[in-house]
Amino acid sequence: MPAVFDQGPPEPCPTPFNMAAYVLGQADRLSDKPALITTDGEVMRYSDLLARVTRVAGGLRDCGLEPGDRVLFRLGNSPRFPIAYLACIWAGLVPVPLSAQLTTTEVDGIAKQVDPAALLVDEGLSRPGTSNALVLHSFPEGTPVEPDLGDPNRLAYIVFTSGTGGKSRGVCHAHRAIWARRMMYDGWYGLREDDRVMHAGAFNWTYTLGTGLMDPWSVGATAIIPAPGTPCGKLMPLAAQNDVTIFAAAPGVYRQILKSDISVPTLRHGLSAGEHLSDNLRCAWNAQTGTDLHQAFGMSECSTFISGSPKAPARPGSSGRPQKGRKIAILEDGAPAPFGTSGALAIAARDPGLMLHYLGDAPPKADWFDTGDLAKMDEDGSITYLGRADDLMNAGGFRVSPLEVEACFTQLTGVSTCAAVEIKIKQDTSVIALFHEGGTDEHSLRAHAETHLARYKQPRLYIPVDALPYGRNGKLNRRVLRQTYEADNGWTHQT
Repeated sequence: MPAVFDQGPPEPCPTPFNMAAYVLGQADRLSDKPALITTDGEVMRYSDLLARVTRVAGGLRDCGLEPGDRVLFRLGNSPRFPIAYLACIWAGLVPVPLSAQLTTTEVDGIAKQVDPAALLVDEGLSRPGTSNALVLHSFPEGTPVEPDLGDPNRLAYIVFTSGTGGKSRGVCHAHRAIWARRMMYDGWYGLREDDRVMHAGAFNWTYTLGTGLMDPWSVGATAIIPAPGTPCGKLMPLAAQNDVTIFAAAPGVYRQILKSDISVPTLRHGLSAGEHLSDNLRCAWNAQTGTDLHQAFGMSECSTFISGSPKAPARPGSSGRPQKGRKIAILEDGAPAPFGTSGALAIAARDPGLMLHYLGDAPPKADWFDTGDLAKMDEDGSITYLGRADDLMNAGGFRVSPLEVEACFTQLTGVSTCAAVEIKIKQDTSVIALFHEGGTDEHSLRAHAETHLARYKQPRLYIPVDALPYGRNGKLNRRVLRQTYEADNGWTHQT
């Protein structure tokens, strides 16, 4: 039987529609309720949030910007970021949020693709050197304007994601994308109006922007964001002080948190995304906190669409099931493969959360959008994630998921964390290497591998490291390990 799991048609988006107006739809009713709390003491009520967004929207329009104009963000980790984001969309402008870490060269390349009408720039951040766009260092505030309503399928915002060949690609999303996120409320979050949601990420990270801010505000909950630079060991005490009910982070953050005592009496559960969540980490969190950790799988092109939830926890070893309203398939040579076999994970082109298109490209025409990830699906819809297609290792003609190898070694006492990477050792020869933290000796690691892994899956090299490389979002960077090792051993990595 073909591996297709259809959770029914999604609820249609209303029309006319404006994404920002939807996010702030509870603001008048909940005017005195805190919408945003930062752990350095700032409190913004719903009335304040609505007033600031509508005034900045009016100010942007007063600057001569018109609906459809693109606004490139060079903003830091502060509440200015979501205010500017919502203000642009409210006014019918198209925000293009970028990481504050990008260099001038990187920003230049993106600006050439976007051709922005305006730049919002914080002091000290890189900005395009070649753009003729209007530069705004302070937010213009004018008379509040009504939201720009229209077709929910029109362009709302553009985010950039890693592309093939090292070039970032612009992902163009419609206003309806926020409506599609309603499928996550029960399918992942268990989100309620009385929740106090704390996200460990920065304001200018898209995971924080959606899960930590836009979605809680859409239901009238309170969003709590740590002050910039807050160490992982301080997050749970801050969560306890702020009566947090839902905590969200990447798996790397949870690994760091678990090194300290955790006591958050109000916590109902945690959310994890951005990287595969191992069963070991999920069990460790449950043992230490008494709460569940629910992961979700998604991507910039469609946010999350597979998850476990408080009502339907993921089966051990799986990433969860398709959310209600989603249609998911496992493809082999472009067609649905049988249940239980590995293949390309794909989402139906009908999905309202799916992007309009990549910037500069035509809209996708196929029935399925191939995510570039490998997975297998059981008949109950449970998805087992097997890694990125370009992360898979090739061992003697066998494709091996690094996650499978890593899961084997994280069961071994003394291995705090590890990363399996295919590395080049000589011309036309590559092997699986295990980079590992902790003091476990190579003999013990090899013996463990011989007992738990097929020969072709066993690492040939065991390389101790002081610390594995993680991005600021807590995601393991296997590419850095590979490039560093190959460069140190005389091999130049070709991007």
